[in-house]
Amino acid sequence: MKWWFGIDLWQRVIAGLVLGALVGLGLRYGMGAEAAGDIVRTWAKPFGDAFINLIKMLVVPLIFTTLLSGVLAMGDPKKLGSLGGRALMMYMGTTVVAVSFGLLMGTIIQPGAGFDLSIASAADIAEAKARLDANPQPGSVGEQLMHTLLSIIPTNPVAALANGDVLQIIFFSIMLGIGILMCGEAGKPLANVINSAAEAVMKLTLIVMETAPFGVFALMAWVLGERGLDILIFLGKLTLTHYIACGLHILITYGLIIRGGLRLPLLPFFRGAVDAQALAFSTSSSNATLPMTIACATKNLGIGKPVASSVLPLGATINMDGTALYQGVIALFAAQAMGTPMTASMYVTIILMSTLVSIGTAGIPSVSLFLAATTLSVIGATPEQIVVVIAVLFPFDRILDMMRTVTNVTGDLTVATAVAKWEGEFDEEVFRARDPV
Repeated sequence: MKWWFGIDLWQRVIAGLVLGALVGLGLRYGMGAEAAGDIVRTWAKPFGDAFINLIKMLVVPLIFTTLLSGVLAMGDPKKLGSLGGRALMMYMGTTVVAVSFGLLMGTIIQPGAGFDLSIASAADIAEAKARLDANPQPGSVGEQLMHTLLSIIPTNPVAALANGDVLQIIFFSIMLGIGILMCGEAGKPLANVINSAAEAVMKLTLIVMETAPFGVFALMAWVLGERGLDILIFLGKLTLTHYIACGLHILITYGLIIRGGLRLPLLPFFRGAVDAQALAFSTSSSNATLPMTIACATKNLGIGKPVASSVLPLGATINMDGTALYQGVIALFAAQAMGTPMTASMYVTIILMSTLVSIGTAGIPSVSLFLAATTLSVIGATPEQIVVVIAVLFPFDRILDMMRTVTNVTGDLTVATAVAKWEGEFDEEVFRARDPV
């Protein structure tokens, strides 16, 4: 077994991802869609689900303990304000740029031009309508903003922890941390318990991460064995638009921040982030990837624990660049398919709405697709048309979701690196050496 653990985790995860994809596609096109679907649902999906459940098991205790520990490590609530303010400004700025990339590529490639929306099946339309009815979105920009702000404050912190409401957990953790700091000497015994708990949860995280290559293999075999590459037939231009826009945002926006703004080399950053990126691609969940993201930040990128434990949980919830970018792409796709001319005011409103809608988006697979109702209303789509657009995309959304989750996670690590360097919580030797997770 020494040879196995001697290989960097990111290499094992990538190998699992590639092998899973090959197995899934081999079954799909070697045995046919129905037989392959039965096999991967029976044998691959349960192992993938078990891996996802293991990671989800860590999310709430990890956010609660590490964020609390990070606040306590700062020692001064004023430093928390400086750190949080910088992180929020960067998160909002990169999100606006991300939507702009999506709109730019959507305008150039025209993914919806000539697309026939009538291909949506009755079953997909029914499911899309049911999900939209169950989760109505606030309509105006003001309503969306107030809804987001009010949803941050928990009426019952215990319920927030039980339900996994990440924004509310973050708010309560920060407030509790400030309260403990204000206690001075009287708060030190509780602070010691919290720090010990955070260390124990991080050790457990590293144990669970060792199962990632097998979980990723199972997830990729399931997704591609069941869906194959049909998305390239039905939504090839949309997929191309989305992947190119995300790729450009990662390379240009994040690259400029790391290389131009921080004067750091790009290769160590992307090498250090690849573990989290590979896991994000396979799980399609920012929350599920959070334990790995924090491990990459501290072990690979030299980001101090106070920054990693506060900025990254916040980013996993409010920094959804890939999600916001996708909202813009969907809006243009629908407008082009329906023949709706776009105006300058529509573009501006889409940027604002996509940014606001992405804040607080649950970091779980495909949830952002159903939030598109808000941005689709900007182009004048009727409720019936919104349902049809979402029904067309829903069967193939998982493969689109993979890339936007990679974008989200890379953005989190970029902002955390910047904040750590500005706050003096950055170890450049670790960053350049890259100590594998």
